Amino acid sequence: MPSTATGAEHGNALPILNEIRHALARLLESGETSVIDLGALPMGPQDEAELLAALGEGEVEATIHAGGPSSVRETAFHGVWLLTHRNEAGETLARFIEIAFVPELLMSQAEDIADSAAELEKRLAERQNR
Repeated sequence: MPSTATGAEHGNALPILNEIRHALARLLESGETSVIDLGALPMGPQDEAELLAALGEGEVEATIHAGGPSSVRETAFHGVWLLTHRNEAGETLARFIEIAFVPELLMSQAEDIADSAAELEKRLAERQNR
C-alpha cells in the first residue's frame, strides 16, 4: 500500500472516519455497501496508525488463502471491516475498509454454490448405489 516514507501526516484519518459514519447510515437505510480503498488515498504512516487505532479491533477475523493470504478483520464497529491482501511473500498489496453486513470476500459465489450442490448430489447418489 503506498504511503510516504517520511512519516508525514496528510490528515486523512478524520475524513475517512466521517465517510465510514455516512456509509454505516447508508448500510442501515438501504443495505448499500461501501468500500474505501486506502491505497488510493495519500496516507502517511501516522494517518494509517491513527485510523487503525480509532477503528480498534472487533471479534471476527478470517484468513483466505488464494494467491497469497488475505485477511478480513472486523473493527470495533460492527459492519466496518478491514481487508488486507498480501502476496506470497507477505507484502501488503492492498488494504480496504468495507462497510457491509458481511464482507463480499467472505460470501460464497452463486457458481461455487451450484458446483457444491451438484457435487453433493453426485456423492449422495453414489452412496445410495452402494
